[in-house]
Amino acid sequence: MSEFGTRESGALAVGWGRALVFAYGVFAVAATGRSVLQVSTEFDKAPLAYSLSLLAAAVYLVATTSLLLGGVTGWRVAAVAVSVELLGVLSVGALSYAATALFPDKTVWSHFGQGYGFLPLVLPFAGLAWLRHTRP
Repeated sequence: MSEFGTRESGALAVGWGRALVFAYGVFAVAATGRSVLQVSTEFDKAPLAYSLSLLAAAVYLVATTSLLLGGVTGWRVAAVAVSVELLGVLSVGALSYAATALFPDKTVWSHFGQGYGFLPLVLPFAGLAWLRHTRP
C-alpha cells in the first residue's frame, strides 16, 4: 500500500516531531552504549536487568527509525514500538522497586528511568500523543 516516508502518507519528523526524534535518537545511542557495555562486561551480575536494558535500546532504535521514515507503515511501527516502550518502562520500573536484587545497577527503565531524569517515563507519553496527533 504506502511506503515509508512518502509525502502523501505523512511525515512524522516535522515540527514537534523533530524534537521527539532527537530525544529518541539520544536515548537509542545512550541505551545501546550502556547496555552493550553492561552485557559484555558484567552480564553475570544482573542478567535480567541488562537484558531488559538491551531490549530498551532496541525499542528506542526502532522508534527513532520509524519516526524518521514516517509514512503509514512508519506510523504503525512507531505506535507499536512506543507502546512496547511504555509497557516496558512501567513494568521494569515497578519490578525494580519490588525486586531490588534483580536490579543492582541502574538501567534505562529501572526505577522508571530515575537515572535518566525520569525522561524514559515521560517519553512514551509524548510519543503516543504525537502519534495520535499525526495519525494517518
